[in-house]
Amino acid sequence: MKDATDADLIQEYKRSGKLDVLAALYQRYMNLVYGVCLKYFDEDASKDAVMQIFEELIDKLKVHEVQNFKSWLHVLSRNHCLMKLRSMKNKESKQVSIDDNLVMENGEIGHHDNGTSLEDNLQAMEKCLETLPEEQKRSVDLFYLKEKSYREVSALTGYDMNKVKSYIQNGKRNLKNCMDQHA
Repeated sequence: MKDATDADLIQEYKRSGKLDVLAALYQRYMNLVYGVCLKYFDEDASKDAVMQIFEELIDKLKVHEVQNFKSWLHVLSRNHCLMKLRSMKNKESKQVSIDDNLVMENGEIGHHDNGTSLEDNLQAMEKCLETLPEEQKRSVDLFYLKEKSYREVSALTGYDMNKVKSYIQNGKRNLKNCMDQHA
């Protein structure tokens, strides 16, 4: 199975329904799926999501015509994470839109009420995060999305505590400016 192409494995799985064939295919991209999930969740939730996405594949791959498995799986993984976030939001547990995460200095939460959906905000945030300098991007990601403290961010990155605070403050401002431009 190692020499088989993605397309070969997909056809074999559709023909036979054997989970070991699907597992061999999925194993090739498990790190990609895990990486996508880490953008939205902590490590434990990401590991759970990787397994849930595999379970989704069992049925979805049988009914979808997939030309580029890697790209299709990336989109499937991202959509899975977004749907999970949406259900979490609906349960009032945790809202992960950029405006809800980035609390203004005076304690107010910024809101865009122009009809943009959570998914639109998350996709815009993902794009805007990529535009930040590396130190700001890492610090903002750890502080807001992974919910680490200043001290934890400093320990994980090796950045000085004052630098971490500066990176987070500047990153938050730059992220908000970028988000406002995409609104």
